[in-house]
Amino acid sequence: GLLMALDVPQERGLGHLDQRYLDGLDVCRFPLLPFLQPLPLDWMYLLYTIMFLGALGIMLGCCYRLSCVAFLCPYWYLLLLDKTSWNNHSYLYGLLGFQLALLGADRYGSVDGLFRPQKRNAHVPLWNYALLRAQVGVPAPGLPGPPGLSDPLSPQVFIVYFIAGLKKLDADWVGGFSMGTLARHWLFAPFRLVLSEELTSRLVVHGGGLVLDLSAGFLLFFDATRPLALVFVTYFHCMNSQLFSIGMFSYTMLATNGLFCRPEWPRGLLARCPPWLQGWLPSTKPPQPSPDCHYGGRGEQGGIRPRQHLAAAFTILYVLEQLFLPYSHFITQGYNNWTNGLYGYSWDMMVHSRFHQHVKITYRDGLTGEVGYLKPGVSDPWGHLRLGRRWRDHADMLKQYSACLSQLLPRYNVTQPQIYFDIWVSINERFQQRLVDPRVDLVRAPWSPWTPTPWLLPLLVDLSPWRQRLQELEAQLDGHTDTVFIADFPGLHLENFVSEDLGNTSLRVLRGKVVVELVEQQQNYSLQEGEGMQLPAGQYHKVHTVSPEPSCYMYLYVNTTALELERNLTRLRELRERVRNGTAEQSPLPPELRPILGEPPPAGVPLDPVVSLFLRREQREQRRERESSLAQSLRRFLRRKFFIFRR
Repeated sequence: GLLMALDVPQERGLGHLDQRYLDGLDVCRFPLLPFLQPLPLDWMYLLYTIMFLGALGIMLGCCYRLSCVAFLCPYWYLLLLDKTSWNNHSYLYGLLGFQLALLGADRYGSVDGLFRPQKRNAHVPLWNYALLRAQVGVPAPGLPGPPGLSDPLSPQVFIVYFIAGLKKLDADWVGGFSMGTLARHWLFAPFRLVLSEELTSRLVVHGGGLVLDLSAGFLLFFDATRPLALVFVTYFHCMNSQLFSIGMFSYTMLATNGLFCRPEWPRGLLARCPPWLQGWLPSTKPPQPSPDCHYGGRGEQGGIRPRQHLAAAFTILYVLEQLFLPYSHFITQGYNNWTNGLYGYSWDMMVHSRFHQHVKITYRDGLTGEVGYLKPGVSDPWGHLRLGRRWRDHADMLKQYSACLSQLLPRYNVTQPQIYFDIWVSINERFQQRLVDPRVDLVRAPWSPWTPTPWLLPLLVDLSPWRQRLQELEAQLDGHTDTVFIADFPGLHLENFVSEDLGNTSLRVLRGKVVVELVEQQQNYSLQEGEGMQLPAGQYHKVHTVSPEPSCYMYLYVNTTALELERNLTRLRELRERVRNGTAEQSPLPPELRPILGEPPPAGVPLDPVVSLFLRREQREQRRERESSLAQSLRRFLRRKFFIFRR
């Protein structure tokens, strides 16, 4: 409850609600169900307030059932309202809220227990535990169990760990391509002292993540291995809190560690407190019998009631449903893309990493044929509200986006608009390639949640073995040259513009055959495997794939403007050092260079742009050095959170 209350102003968006739901502005949104629409802004604030108070009520055990409903209903409404914000942990919060609404979690240390004696320090029905924990031949809480075993195992938390491990058996994860750059993070610096960056990525990041997810649930179950498992799981989630921006998820998973321990551990912990403090804490006495529980042959009146049969059946069905849902994508085939299903309920955390190189949205007037372009990621043609990033990877959201734009564009004198997307993306260090067919008008293209999407282009998995060679080619480049690897389908072409800053840009064919069309010069050049050419800066060109199989080629480019700027900044830095060391030439510095020594510029002499940039960089570096301490980092973190909650 506390973590969910902290989550509402942050990841749920209460802190910037007025920026997401603007009254009177028609923008594109992505609800799961088409009839879901946001309420007016004032009502949205009220909805968030109810959800926040519900989370506080769950934490305190105050009006518990009502608090669960007050949190759960707004939460699922907001989650279903925007698919672009879906992720695994947001889905998990909704599941835990649903479970808590059914459980008797207000039987110990709750406000309700102060006013209702029958709830105060009372037994909880076993099916409550079974919903959060899998029953493995262990008696009800309070009864002696077999030695060496904890009481029960949490299926929901176990599913999060174990199925995440099963999803990491994917060849990309096992091969070390899913999180290829994560090993460069400072948290893995101790491992890089004894391992290379490549081995750190393969063994620690990918291998360690796979082993931990597959084994964590089992190791937490047994008494003998639980202490070691708690150490590794705690370290794992603390690292995740620093590696990724995932809100309260890491802390929520840390809080679930207690589910794997014996249910009486809170009483034992409170019993160690000083006697004067125990009067203010929940009771450490054994729990009282509850009318909701069935005690077998220990003096119960009557047999098992129908409600208890129903609870047991529901628990079994719920666990089976949670085991089935991550593999149910053969039913909802319309949501499958290069990866299966909507991102959020499959527990395939971090298995697929994407890098988008190019996104182009083209509209055509259906009557006049006029062609125009839209800025990607805006919710309306004038860009009043930025969208998230996930819409670019899912066919259902692209269909929703095109339908929304087709309704907005007529207001800007575009009749019967046609919308075309050209999205280039690399998944797990593969070639950049198209996701959808750029020749298909998505306004009129078919889409169904139950059938495959016909205008999605397939992932070129046959080119996956090239990734090792692509890494070798990148390793051969100097520090000033960058590269982009492209794969394209036969009959399609890539239109690209070389900026004037990229004065040294070339194209080299790795596989297949292409024709490079220089638009302004009206010249065509045919290139085969191993051939290349220099591309003129400041001009458009088109690369046509003419081979029967997909073509593969690479761009090599140097930002000559940035390179020259860095050289000038280096010269200024060296000149300043020579002046300070007394090794510079005897002639004084020109007036426009005197500011690099900390002197004010002479009156009437304009500040040179390169000198101005040099001074700004120096100021940033000095400020970064002053604020690099742990205390300063903590201060910035607390300050940022303070402003979020204050807003």
